[in-house]
Amino acid sequence: MRGVTYSMGVSLDGYIVGPDGGFDWTEPDEEVFRFWIDEIRDVGVHLLGRRLYETMLYWETADQDPSLDESMLEWAALWNPLPKVVFSTTLSEVRGNARLASGGLAAEIGRLRAGPGEGEIAIGGATLAAEAAALDLIDEYRAMVHPVLVGGGVPFFPRRERRVDLELVETRTFRSGVVYLRHRVVRGGGSA
Repeated sequence: MRGVTYSMGVSLDGYIVGPDGGFDWTEPDEEVFRFWIDEIRDVGVHLLGRRLYETMLYWETADQDPSLDESMLEWAALWNPLPKVVFSTTLSEVRGNARLASGGLAAEIGRLRAGPGEGEIAIGGATLAAEAAALDLIDEYRAMVHPVLVGGGVPFFPRRERRVDLELVETRTFRSGVVYLRHRVVRGGGSA
């Protein structure tokens, strides 16, 4: 069965966006960017909320920018053909290899898990991930923890009074001080 992963950059105090709406502190250096490129290779479909979708629209035409380096061109070449499902109540259309979700999050993930296709079902965006977490649909949390405290903003983890047991699967520390943490959700007293 295809796993559902939630992966984003996060401050040490747990936020994906600071109180001012900024997230410039998540801009990856070459080593971290190369890691993200390798990670996206295992994704079969990416689920996005409206805000993240709009942020990622940059990549739809980025390959036309002559100033992009080789790794950015490689990212664009992987990102653009990747199927994307956008969850939005305000958008009427999307571009590129994206489509608007035709139903609720649980139904969409159920269809993707049951249907043909390979690779992980990746979720991006804190609001969408919070909904998936509340429905117990996330199989792995992958946090790229940046060495910064932003003091508030949009939290990486949903603020719900619900315990979720996790098993550490992988860690990696980058030269920049960024730490990658990969945890699998433990269900029913054993590993997921």
